[in-house]
Amino acid sequence: MHVVVNAAASVDGKLSTRRREQVKISGADDFARVDRVRADSDAVLVGVGTVLADDPHLTLDDETYRDERRADGRDPNPARVVADSRARTPTDARIVDDAATTYVLVSESAPEDRVAALERAGATVVVAGETRVSFPEAFAELERRGVERTMVEGGGEVIFSLFEDGLVDELSLYVGSVVVGGRDAPTLADGEGFVADFPTLDLRGVERVDDGVLLTYDVD
Repeated sequence: MHVVVNAAASVDGKLSTRRREQVKISGADDFARVDRVRADSDAVLVGVGTVLADDPHLTLDDETYRDERRADGRDPNPARVVADSRARTPTDARIVDDAATTYVLVSESAPEDRVAALERAGATVVVAGETRVSFPEAFAELERRGVERTMVEGGGEVIFSLFEDGLVDELSLYVGSVVVGGRDAPTLADGEGFVADFPTLDLRGVERVDDGVLLTYDVD
């Protein structure tokens, strides 16, 4: 599977505030770019923290892109994927509606009643890993279901885990002209952090977008 991480961060590397509240980091041009990347993907992945904090829909904004996908014989919206080890995704979350296929990745430790509730709500639950989601296992199953290109939109814990597992192929980072601050505010890659064997990136492009800079990298 080809994995593209896409994120918007402040100049000081924060994805949101220490309260996990959204911050307006990018503008209309970058939103349009993100919609294009989504349209080119088979699936869009976020962590359950993003679902609980923002209740995203993760569908395409531009009807033209939905028409393109239909013309190619694909669903009008890419599949939505939630990394959710304990099956905490609310059954009334926008990401669980019928606008697109929804996969919820859980671990074997997820409560059975929560898994059953998500399945009744229409989500397809994929079990991978004992106590936390194993992304290699989960991605292998998604590939079997036809997902070849996945766009990852956060949060920092998920992104770190994917880098840790060596699963990231590309990184697109929009750096907005704002300072957020806060030692507890989420960053691009949280988790335990690396102390050695850091992932290395090859800078592919630098472009001014809106009032910020888009950095694109290939991941070694």
